[in-house]
Amino acid sequence: MDLPTILDTASVVVFALTGALVASRAQLDIVGFAFVACLTAVGGGTIRDLLLDRHPVFWVAEPAYILWATAAAVGIFVTAHLLESRMKWVIWLDSFALAVAVPAGVAAALETQQHPVVVVLMGMATGSLGGLMRDVVCNEVPLVLKQGELYISCAMAGAIAGLITLQFGLPINTALLVCAATTWALRAGSITFGWHIPVYKSRPPRQ
Repeated sequence: MDLPTILDTASVVVFALTGALVASRAQLDIVGFAFVACLTAVGGGTIRDLLLDRHPVFWVAEPAYILWATAAAVGIFVTAHLLESRMKWVIWLDSFALAVAVPAGVAAALETQQHPVVVVLMGMATGSLGGLMRDVVCNEVPLVLKQGELYISCAMAGAIAGLITLQFGLPINTALLVCAATTWALRAGSITFGWHIPVYKSRPPRQ
């Protein structure tokens, strides 16, 4: 199994766990758990593959991804009540999922020889859209849209770091690992230390 496939698999499983945890907060039944977990797990990768015109979409080519996501949902369904703070678990698991999904998107775009701008955007899309769908469906405030939250900016920085690594002539696997490390370091720092980006604040009109 090559590194991009490992990254896709890891992102599917971890994003599925976050989807199931959010479903538990919404008190859904087991079918709802599976639906939200699968939506979260493959949502970003599906949009990525459709935009890159990759056929078939990765989980259609390998349906085991859906089975792994469903298994994760069932596991959370029977164990979620044991967790003291499910939201805390969602936030941290989501940070790991972001860190593996972004380089998976970068790898997919590089494989199809896309422009660097597209490579960065595909990394961002793969890392963020599944979680965005999850939060919207479960009526949660999307993590990616919270005020000042370092989230999509982490994905962008990670993807750019991976491209810069390639410019130094290093192997693609090294670039993907740099991408993952940069993404997670920034996201973890945001969670732990409260790093954030400036938020627009309107001013009252002058008299």
